[in-house]
Amino acid sequence: MNLEELYCIDLEEKIIFSVSDLNRLIKQHIESLFSYIWVEGEISNLRIPTSGHLYFTLKDEKSQIRAVMFHNLNKNLRFLLKDGLKVVCKGKITLYEPRGEYQLIIEFIEPKGRGAFQLAFEQLKTKLLAEGLFKPERKKPLPVLPQKIGIITSITGAALRDILRILYQDFDNLETLIYPVKVQGIESAQEIVKAIEDLNASTQVELIILARGGGSIEDLWTFNDESVARAIASSNIPIVSAIGHEIDFTIADFVADVRAPTPTAAAELIVKNKKNAIETLASFKIRLNQSILQLLDIYKQRCSLYKARLSDPTKQILRFKLTLDELSNSLNEIIRKGIRDKKDKVITFHRSVLSKDPIVRLKELFNQYRYLRYGLVNNSKIILDKKRQSLQTKMDKLDSLSPLNILKRGYSITRTLPEYHILKKASDISSGKMVNVKLAEGQIECEVKNIYIE
Repeated sequence: MNLEELYCIDLEEKIIFSVSDLNRLIKQHIESLFSYIWVEGEISNLRIPTSGHLYFTLKDEKSQIRAVMFHNLNKNLRFLLKDGLKVVCKGKITLYEPRGEYQLIIEFIEPKGRGAFQLAFEQLKTKLLAEGLFKPERKKPLPVLPQKIGIITSITGAALRDILRILYQDFDNLETLIYPVKVQGIESAQEIVKAIEDLNASTQVELIILARGGGSIEDLWTFNDESVARAIASSNIPIVSAIGHEIDFTIADFVADVRAPTPTAAAELIVKNKKNAIETLASFKIRLNQSILQLLDIYKQRCSLYKARLSDPTKQILRFKLTLDELSNSLNEIIRKGIRDKKDKVITFHRSVLSKDPIVRLKELFNQYRYLRYGLVNNSKIILDKKRQSLQTKMDKLDSLSPLNILKRGYSITRTLPEYHILKKASDISSGKMVNVKLAEGQIECEVKNIYIE
């Protein structure tokens, strides 16, 4: 059953639909009723899966509707969607049959109350500001007297003619390298980024001018591209931005090292710097010449004064000659006296050495050695004899006290077995015990039969 047949059904007739048929008919009805509509609402529950499609909910104070914007349509969005952003959308209403949910398929979207370009501009400006790309301390100073200038712009635009006219009206020794690029359109940002990278890689220029004439925000949008801003920030060569008219501001202006209100102003800034440098050099030249002339006058006056004070050099030389003769005679006398003193010391030392003949000294020492050696030998013999006698006396005394000598006189030592304790009293052992009896020669083991205690 299609939608036309549904309209012809008698209300009294009982017809049963499957869920799929019902959803399909509702989808046909909704899509035929709402071809394209504009919807205003607030974004929430934004999801961006790997497919690149944008899924979110549009809501107001009372209701909400699911929405989707497919990748082929959202890839050219000028701004970033985020939860809480109020937008105006153009799209079609449809029903997703598997879940029976209707949703809005969006083909165009813009922020409510301000244009997409303005929102994208503010979002990128906030992002790069947080990263520090606008900080004054990272901006490079312009060269004072640049000889080679690179110009990145459209070769057919009026901006290039204005820049060249100003640069060459006063100075014909400047070299310019023109790098033609598109300054608006899809490929323009890529061309500008490549131009900046190529000029940095070649190192053929000292300064870069990035220029474009005036236009609408859409016309100037290339210079609000994030890739262009980062290429400017990464440049090792100073860059002057000269985009549009004085009232036009782009992201490139904030990132560039110097912002000129117009292309003509950019050229005038460079020429002005060069004129100022030349005027400063001319002023230095005049002041230097004046200083040299003043110094010459001072030195001339000093020479005249010194000349008046200087006496006759012949008399001065004669006085120096007499003084030199006196000093020479005194020096010769000092040298002669020194030689005599050293000669006397040498003679005295020679006599002292002769009186201390080493052979005589060796003989004396040898006689002392022989005397000491003889005394040492005699004293050693006397000491050894005394020690030997003392040792013999002690040995005799020790031998007389030895228990072995006592045994030789018929005594013996009795010890218990198996402990080998010396037996001193008869009461310390009982009958039947074994004892060891040590004699002067040999030992015997005996069994105790009787014990007598006196």
